[in-house]
Amino acid sequence: MKILKDITEFIFVESDISTIEEVDIIFIPGSSKYQLPELAAELYKQGLSKLVIPAGKYSSKNNTFAIKNVKGTNYEGFYETDWGFCKEVLIKNGVPCEAILKEEESMNTYENALFSKKILEENHLEVNKAILVCQAFHARRALMTYSVVFPNIEFYVCPVITQGITKDNWFESEYGIKRVLGEVEKCGKYFSSYIKELVIK
Repeated sequence: MKILKDITEFIFVESDISTIEEVDIIFIPGSSKYQLPELAAELYKQGLSKLVIPAGKYSSKNNTFAIKNVKGTNYEGFYETDWGFCKEVLIKNGVPCEAILKEEESMNTYENALFSKKILEENHLEVNKAILVCQAFHARRALMTYSVVFPNIEFYVCPVITQGITKDNWFESEYGIKRVLGEVEKCGKYFSSYIKELVIK
């Protein structure tokens, strides 16, 4: 069905890794999913960036780190923040501590980007190109959000399949449909005021 194809192409953004040259930084929006920092670590070890900035305190919905998401994994333990968790995964996968910047206060995707920008400015770091490592079904909204906060950065999106939701199967389960269509809704809701401002200008 064309509607499924259109939604899939909109939500599941992905760059061709083979075309990515070295960037200035790798961004990781706040997450308790170990697959994100694992991929970021792999990209780091491939020489695609010298810096990584995971973001996040924890989700404003939970008001605590989602410890349930790390149970039964190689990273099981106690973590207070998304950033602390991602840092641990990065280090265990070969990223040196000095290559990891700290943003530990944000509680949603917009704050992830905005507070990361503040950290970059405080460290006098100029970023022209960046990799965005995110959950596959979150890719479009993450890219839109970071692009609004960093309008002059060229982004490469490297998504990770999490929660069993892929571009090929999201419409086969009630949960997949809920998450993906939720992202479609959020893209409209979150960016309506921003787009209106652009038109008025």
